[in-house]
Amino acid sequence: MAKKRHRGRRIMAAILVTLLVLLTVLAGSSWFWVNSKLNRDKMLTNMPGSQASTWLILGSDQRDGTPGAGEDTDITGFRTDTILVLTKPRHGAASLISVPRDSLVKQNGEGMKINALAYTSGYRALTAQIEEITGNKIDHVAVIKFGGLQGLVDALGGVELCYDSDVNDPNSGMIWTSGCHQADGGAALAFSRMRYSDPKGDFGRAERQRQVIGAISKKVTKPSILLNPSSANKVINSGLQAIIVDEKSNAWTLFRMVLAFRDATGKDGISGSLYWTDPDYYPGGIGSTVLLDDARNTSLFQELEQGTHAPGQVGGE
Repeated sequence: MAKKRHRGRRIMAAILVTLLVLLTVLAGSSWFWVNSKLNRDKMLTNMPGSQASTWLILGSDQRDGTPGAGEDTDITGFRTDTILVLTKPRHGAASLISVPRDSLVKQNGEGMKINALAYTSGYRALTAQIEEITGNKIDHVAVIKFGGLQGLVDALGGVELCYDSDVNDPNSGMIWTSGCHQADGGAALAFSRMRYSDPKGDFGRAERQRQVIGAISKKVTKPSILLNPSSANKVINSGLQAIIVDEKSNAWTLFRMVLAFRDATGKDGISGSLYWTDPDYYPGGIGSTVLLDDARNTSLFQELEQGTHAPGQVGGE
């Protein structure tokens, strides 16, 4: 009986995914319109493909005039404050793995924090670095500008977020009462940025950012959004303003990314961070960094690519 119930759940999940794909295809002109409006940049390398589909998702805190993007005029350009690797194997659990923003890497023999790599050397250099860490090909890249995240959440009518502490953080603007709440765009943006009042610092912030993007992905695929032309158009317009994608991405690859994200953040998914050997490592000249455990991370992503890793949490020491 248990096997029949399990098989039934898989069949229902397959039907749901099929319906979502059909609904999106039936949008017709919207499908091609999205493709024509996507903001693209050169981000991919020539690394051979792997058995899985893999997306690199970046959160960029750009000081570009975007509402919610920050008002510190002394800070220019951008830092990839959120780095996520989303993997969907042919069979097995989807995964969403955070890369600590202060991970120590080398570019042209010089040590640096990974969150500055795209700014100093371009998106393609960052993609190559992630491929070196994971051993897997990055098929697509999506950059989410956190300033644009606010408009996207508002277009969705808010998302439910949970945090088990009271917070009044002037740096991010996050004011929170312990528990789960329906958050509007401004609250979700502050929720994504807060780190100074989090005892886990950047690691806690990464967890909350995964939660925000997971909540967005979940709500985007609801029939109340997909089947309502007015709501769908608001979400599409806000989403297009909030993202930059690689040169080969299109509406279909973005839709597949949303479904993979939903699976990875669900009860049968895998989430967490890279493994490290020292979260407060001082190599000299660049402050505190996270020293990664290269061997464990290579082994982890081999299992994620092959779909052999069990669902649950991974990463850390």
